[in-house]
Amino acid sequence: MIPIAKPLLGAEEVEAVTDAIMSGIIAEGPQVADFEQAFADYIDAKYAIAVNSGTAALHTTLLAHGIGDGNEVITTPFTFIATSNSILFTGARPVFVDIDEDTFNINPDAIMEKITQKTKAILPVHLYGHPADMNAIMEIAEDHNLAVIEDACQAHGAVYNKKKVGSFGTGTFSFYPTKNMTTSEGGMITTNDQNIADRAQMIRSHGSRQRYVHEMLGYNFRMTDISASIGLVQLNKLDEFTRNRQNNAEYLSRGLKGIDGITVPIVRHKCEHVFHQYTIRAKDRDELVKTLNEKGVGTGIYYPVPTHKQPFYQELGYNDSIPKCEIAASEVISLPVHPSVTHNELDYVIEVIKGSE
Repeated sequence: MIPIAKPLLGAEEVEAVTDAIMSGIIAEGPQVADFEQAFADYIDAKYAIAVNSGTAALHTTLLAHGIGDGNEVITTPFTFIATSNSILFTGARPVFVDIDEDTFNINPDAIMEKITQKTKAILPVHLYGHPADMNAIMEIAEDHNLAVIEDACQAHGAVYNKKKVGSFGTGTFSFYPTKNMTTSEGGMITTNDQNIADRAQMIRSHGSRQRYVHEMLGYNFRMTDISASIGLVQLNKLDEFTRNRQNNAEYLSRGLKGIDGITVPIVRHKCEHVFHQYTIRAKDRDELVKTLNEKGVGTGIYYPVPTHKQPFYQELGYNDSIPKCEIAASEVISLPVHPSVTHNELDYVIEVIKGSE
């Protein structure tokens, strides 16, 4: 089976973890601080705050922006459920808008229609590693005095108009094992706002900046030095991982273009797509998935049920139709694009798809 995802961990990560364990500091310590500085430098942000998951990064960031009961946050329903659940965690309400059908990202034109006096923030997702339209989103946010919280959990190193995502508003990243880089589990917040950074640091550690002095309600969202030691090694490999993903994506697109019923991913002008997922549209998606799996090709459907159609959200009263999102959910398939997949394997994937016409 050609896997849909594969974490790439080697001797350097083993050595780094061993060194962290042998140091005796295995909770939050100097490795976390070094990882935060290195990641902030990579994103070109003033501050980075490490946490123990991408979900924790989203939750902490929303709280750091003062979002809570009675507020609304505009976002996309075409993403992993953690995006909108994190809004619910704060007591605020997610407001869903439709997507751009080419990039699968939030459609800025649809945002304007949903802004009310309760709106406190816009939460775009850089889905699959393709940047959202940040110029348009930032302009809307500035015009309406809204915070922008970027869900960049799938977009480490993605670039929009020469700036890395996570440096426009407040960025949130995930280091889950299948992401473009990993710490096993973990997350990161990036910001240029010292007040947001200070609040995020307290929220992740029981509302405290001084031991046993608690200034606000907080949580235990800290990253360990063991995780950070892996992250430091992975960050040094990230650009190479990204080049391999992009080369694999280009190879797949050359082989799949022109096949009836298949739409390959696009990359918008001034955008650098990091291909966390290589996602095509297929008119007969379910049959194609069955064929690929039978032939030993791993696939993923991200995401078959949009958030507003999830049972829990239906119970909350989310009954509106969001048409482009719903069509995408019925057509998308992600194919292997991870750095260790070979061109011979990609040739096989292409031949299987051609043979299913």
